[in-house]
Amino acid sequence: MAKETIYDIAIIGAGTMGMAAGAYLAEKKQRTLLIDAFDPPHTNGSHHGDTRMIRHAYGEGRQYVDLVKRAQQLWEKLEKQTGLTIFEQTGVIGLGAKDSAFMKETIEAASTFNLPLEVLSNEQINERWPGFKIPENFIGCFEETSGFIYSENAIRAYKQIALEHGAELVTNTPVQQIEKNEHGNVMITTESRTFYAKKVIVTAGAWAQKLLSDIALPIQPTRKVFGWFEAEEDLYQTGKFPAFYIENETEMCYGFPSVDHTGLKIGRNDGGQAINPDKHEQNFGKYNADEADLRRCLQKFIPHANQKLVQGKTCMYTNSLDNHFIIDTHPNDDAIIFACGFSGHGFKFASSLGEALGELAMFGKTRYDLSNFSLGRFR
Repeated sequence: MAKETIYDIAIIGAGTMGMAAGAYLAEKKQRTLLIDAFDPPHTNGSHHGDTRMIRHAYGEGRQYVDLVKRAQQLWEKLEKQTGLTIFEQTGVIGLGAKDSAFMKETIEAASTFNLPLEVLSNEQINERWPGFKIPENFIGCFEETSGFIYSENAIRAYKQIALEHGAELVTNTPVQQIEKNEHGNVMITTESRTFYAKKVIVTAGAWAQKLLSDIALPIQPTRKVFGWFEAEEDLYQTGKFPAFYIENETEMCYGFPSVDHTGLKIGRNDGGQAINPDKHEQNFGKYNADEADLRRCLQKFIPHANQKLVQGKTCMYTNSLDNHFIIDTHPNDDAIIFACGFSGHGFKFASSLGEALGELAMFGKTRYDLSNFSLGRFR
């Protein structure tokens, strides 16, 4: 009987964070297993839908800025390394009320970390980008050096690097159980086979709660929608219109310019329906609010793009209780590391968090300060 392979590190969930961690570890010559319930890139994780914003002056809190600055460097490195188009520098404008806490934190983050940021009045915004219609009490925070990541290309690029450096990728294989065996290795049980590893990283997105049911992760998978709308290319195409987010009193929406005549893309960060991830479907239009919620933001702020819906899609956010990330080692087993609860704003960090998770698995520590993301804050 052949001796069973014992991997140095196994990664359960080879999507946004997992594939980046797998590429990092394979390059470091770790015997790496990547295992996924689907075949990434796919439509069941946090990476589908073509584009993800990256911004540096971070309204969610200054604890994210070092991570996102490193992420930007690594995305640009990935593009050079693989030749795939990863980053599009469109600039990002944040729009919100002058007295908004989110806008104030964005400005403070830029000041603290010496980031380039233009603070604009509504008149300056409407004049520079006639596709907007911004009210008088709003300001804009514009980061010219930011933009968006081609998310599915990013997964393909990390997959390419991982496989080129010897990682093993097992797809369409849901994991049923994770437990220690008598030899101190972690057993990863699937329907067809059991795998063994010295360390395990769980980056299973909406399924993390099921895989780590013994620690009651405070996360909620949530059905979200986004869509592309016909738009006047002279106003909204890439190169003429920035990526954007808009904080209104009742909603937070975000969007992207029209890429290759696909239409202006818009989504909502708030709202959505709690969901069992096993029941997730591409069923945009199931609720009347699916399209109506997107149109409401267009009507208020981007009226020239409030035209025909070209395409609508659903995705899942995995929201934590406080909308901040959860990254930690298992309280009862330091051979198991997990990262989840990215709450709709995690993708931009995948490159740097892949590096951080790889370091944690190899060395038990990382160069990054992840203390704000520990599970212990909920106790």
